[in-house]
Amino acid sequence: QVQLVESGGGLVQPGGSLRLSCAASGFTFSRSTMRWYRQALGKERELVASITNTADSTNYSDSVKGRFTISRDNAKNTVYLEMNSLKPEDTAVYYCNAAPLYYAGINYWGKGTLVTVSS
Repeated sequence: QVQLVESGGGLVQPGGSLRLSCAASGFTFSRSTMRWYRQALGKERELVASITNTADSTNYSDSVKGRFTISRDNAKNTVYLEMNSLKPEDTAVYYCNAAPLYYAGINYWGKGTLVTVSS
């Protein structure tokens, strides 16, 4: 059974930091591209960051570039999103996504974790 379980969300003041984690199971994590998406209230889900299965390449949306860092630990089947210099507009539910390289067209999703940036 595939599971993606996000954690680490919460309330933080503007300028603060949070680290999200996503623990994966039920599929071959080390052979999957991992991504973080977010969805703010009333808005469409947007891609925030992605990392290749070997972590040799990462990509970020322009809105978070320079502030967020995606990383992974294949030994722990976990992907992370380090978020710094948080802004109120970063408030959203953050979702973990897995795209197995060996299973074209399949995407797995977590249930999300809420990040609220507010004073």
